[in-house]
Amino acid sequence: MEVFALQARFNEEDLDLAKTNEINSVTNPGRPNHPKLVSPREVARRNLATEAGRSALIHAIAHIEFNAINLALDAMYRFQDMPLEYYKDWMQVAFEEAQHFTMLRARLQELGCEYGDFDAHNGLWEMALKTQDNVIARMALVPRVLEARGLDVTPGMIKRLQGHGDTATVEILKIIFEQEIGHVAIGSRWFNYACGLENLSPEQTFQDLLKKYMSGELRGPFELEARRQAGFSDAELQALQNM
Repeated sequence: MEVFALQARFNEEDLDLAKTNEINSVTNPGRPNHPKLVSPREVARRNLATEAGRSALIHAIAHIEFNAINLALDAMYRFQDMPLEYYKDWMQVAFEEAQHFTMLRARLQELGCEYGDFDAHNGLWEMALKTQDNVIARMALVPRVLEARGLDVTPGMIKRLQGHGDTATVEILKIIFEQEIGHVAIGSRWFNYACGLENLSPEQTFQDLLKKYMSGELRGPFELEARRQAGFSDAELQALQNM
């Protein structure tokens, strides 16, 4: 995958990180012709008691990981006034998301499927467009809200898949869960940093952004301990629960 080569070039300091004269909106990030993108309501429900249902679930997670690669790289491209550590962090996230996608795609192939065989939705990238002009909003709402949903739902998925004897997928999800805590923590780190530059309260700003963008769309239960490890304060967790 090209992301692996990109990360190697980054580590070798072979990438030009100079600012560009113009930062463009990326309405259609690089992706294959399939999967077909539909509204979230049109994505088929998954019965994990069947192999087809488990394949559909794995495909849905693979699609999230594919989008997460583009989201990490877009965060590097779009916000060009951040410290070098910011770009190192998001390059590492893109690299690990590419690893996740590769593992999930291989698992799909073991089950006789391929990435693109099922419909998917574009919710993650739609939020990227909404936050393309504001690093505070991007760090708050993509890693700390949308991607953090993976911390909430993955333990339940693991338990259900264990009940159906799918140990191969369970082992992949365990790896992803642990690394995603680190990815959300990176979002927390740079959200707090960006708030500091503007003399904003991170906790109040997070609550304000939740109300503006996510009112009525977030429902628990939330995986509180994983979110604490990922940099959420008790006040932020309470704001999530209050929604």
